Amino acid sequence: MEERLKLLDKSTTPEVDATMYRSLVGSMWYLVHTHPDIAFVVGYVSRFMEKPRQEHLVAVKHLLRYIAGTVDYGIVYSKLLSGDNRLTGNSDSDWGGDADEWRSTTGVIFFLGRLPVTWQSQKQKSVALSTCEAEYVAGAAGACQAMWLIQLLGDITGKEVQQPVLKMDNRSAITLSKNPILHDCSKHIDTKFHFIRDYVDSGRICVDYASTQEQLANILMKSLGRARFCELRDMIGIVNLKN
Repeated sequence: MEERLKLLDKSTTPEVDATMYRSLVGSMWYLVHTHPDIAFVVGYVSRFMEKPRQEHLVAVKHLLRYIAGTVDYGIVYSKLLSGDNRLTGNSDSDWGGDADEWRSTTGVIFFLGRLPVTWQSQKQKSVALSTCEAEYVAGAAGACQAMWLIQLLGDITGKEVQQPVLKMDNRSAITLSKNPILHDCSKHIDTKFHFIRDYVDSGRICVDYASTQEQLANILMKSLGRARFCELRDMIGIVNLKN
């Protein structure tokens, strides 16, 4: 979990056993389903499956040491639901964080009440030309996730689901999601990402601002320093199960 972890696909370090590397990383993908704190790093090291090198394996071993040291950590879902069961989400993105292709990474996490129910860390499929665009694309991914969760919760509970809130920390991206006019700075954005505007305009989702310090999806889209990482890990509901 080193701060500003940067790995290169065309590294000059020696190659390592690809089968062993893929086995290690593949096994960790199962943990991602219950441990959102490792979602970014597992996704990041997965980018080097084709020709893994020594520096990539070093990062994987560092992650394995973290997992070994936090085997008692997890998310506790209580049978008794709290009073606040509103669906809230956070979407965030770095800008050009990938050192090889300069693509950004999307991070999305949704909570039912105070507990996380779904999370995603994924490299974007196109190169964003600004932080606003990168955040806007991440917001579109969050809106898509929200619509799926609304339908799922409605089918499970048989009740109408309250309007979800999606929190973003880029005011320009929020403005773009609420403004139906295509400005010069957004004309090049693929039209498939503009569906978030329809959801906002129809009231199916509410987009709100969250400061960078309050942005919980930060843990899903870039490497962080130890103190900040542990802070966000606590904030998203991962606790020591022995306490």
